[in-house]
Amino acid sequence: MNGRGRGSAPPEGVVLDTDGVLLDSAVVHAAAWKIAFDACLDRIAPARGTQAPFDADAEYRRLVDGRSRYDGAAAFLTARGLHLPAGEPHDPPGCGTVWGVAAHKEQTFVALLRTGGVRAFADARPALAALRTAGVPCAAVSASRHARALIRAAGLAGLLAVIMDGEDIARLALAGKPDPALFLHAAAALGRRPQETAVAEDALAGVEAARRGGFGLVVGVDRTPLRRTADLLRQQGADLVVPDLATWVRSVWGEHG
Repeated sequence: MNGRGRGSAPPEGVVLDTDGVLLDSAVVHAAAWKIAFDACLDRIAPARGTQAPFDADAEYRRLVDGRSRYDGAAAFLTARGLHLPAGEPHDPPGCGTVWGVAAHKEQTFVALLRTGGVRAFADARPALAALRTAGVPCAAVSASRHARALIRAAGLAGLLAVIMDGEDIARLALAGKPDPALFLHAAAALGRRPQETAVAEDALAGVEAARRGGFGLVVGVDRTPLRRTADLLRQQGADLVVPDLATWVRSVWGEHG
């Protein structure tokens, strides 16, 4: 795989995940999930001490990263053998329902944003600028309802032709990752077919979604210090794995990168 897709021509459009690819926000999401999940493990586990705390690295990447809040909460609870009623989307934060757990995560995430904020990765702006110079339209997607505001605050919105976040997913009733619906909708909004479009993802669920959607190139982005997720991303279906966006953009559009 040469980084250009399954054919010889470079991709004609790019769909990028937001958290962990454009913005250094995955760590904030993971911290919020840990607070919410550990609180529930203390309350609803069969006996104190029988459940290990939530692993904000391995379990986050395997069960939660890239998914909607509800799907992430449900996946973790199921993996731990803990069964809660689904509840309703407007349930208050707590441990009585899956929606309540998701609401606790949301409440915590917003509080963490107020204290620390989120920044764009250093390579995100240069990579997006190079793609724009090359005439390649880009879409940013996220399951988070905060993504559009965070992208704007990071100063990246002007480099993106399309932004779709959790608000759009709810409005359009799109299935969450690993279903490819969000990626397919974003590619259509760019005026591109999946087979002529690349997807850049750091989440296993996102890589699976891109593969299922028939995208021409699936780029795994592994920003971990020791490239701990590279093999997992490849196993999930990534055509290639890069340490950052700029590395890939330079390899395909070198004269612009």
